[in-house]
Amino acid sequence: MEPVYRTLEIIAKGLTRAQGTDLRFRGLHNIPRTGGAVLTVNHTGYVDFLPVALGLYRVGRRARFMIKSEVMDVAIMRFLVNHTKTVPVDRSAGADAYRAAVAELRDGEIVIVYPETTISRSFELKEFKTGAVRMAAEATVPIVPAIVWGAHRQWTKTATGKRDMGRSHIPVAVCYGRPITVGADVPAEEATARLRETMQDLLHGVQDDYGPHPTGAFWVPSRLGGGAPTPEEARVIEDAEAAQKAQARARRKANR
Repeated sequence: MEPVYRTLEIIAKGLTRAQGTDLRFRGLHNIPRTGGAVLTVNHTGYVDFLPVALGLYRVGRRARFMIKSEVMDVAIMRFLVNHTKTVPVDRSAGADAYRAAVAELRDGEIVIVYPETTISRSFELKEFKTGAVRMAAEATVPIVPAIVWGAHRQWTKTATGKRDMGRSHIPVAVCYGRPITVGADVPAEEATARLRETMQDLLHGVQDDYGPHPTGAFWVPSRLGGGAPTPEEARVIEDAEAAQKAQARARRKANR
């Protein structure tokens, strides 16, 4: 029954109802009803995991997320991770998380992976890491590509740190694509490139169906006339942010 997970599902459903979120699901039939699968999701904001999980809930499945190990420093998050089979990822020891994820897949679980690893400030797809296709091939399970669009309007990385978690009736679209089989003989880089192309097509399709994308709006990609930074501009911001985090980690290590 997993009481902690069940409680989180109830909270998630209550939160989306309270916000009046206009959830729009497509491709639910592509989610395997049994057995393991890697579910790859684009990463545009801090709450895009909620609609993805609620889509799985609708078909009677649950997911095991791969998340940054830093959350284990917070007591409540440590409790939730330990009681929901979440897989914490320590970037300095990624092999352990990889093995744990493969074990979950072989046990018949759906493991959610963000192949971009971090939030995209441009809201376009960043370059993908190869972990998702490698673990799918090793566990001999399919990959289900998924796109979330609209959740970043609620809470994402912006210069102003703007959030809209109230009752705003924001439309949030979730599209689950057709499962992809990755052969063990296919190079990981090649399979990853194909996965990214597939998810990019899904992303553009979801955006086309979503509705108006106001000119200059912070949540609209530059490609569509929005105020988000271009991928090139976002890369400069992200590189600077990564350098700051690395310096902070080095200081903490030196002070231990």
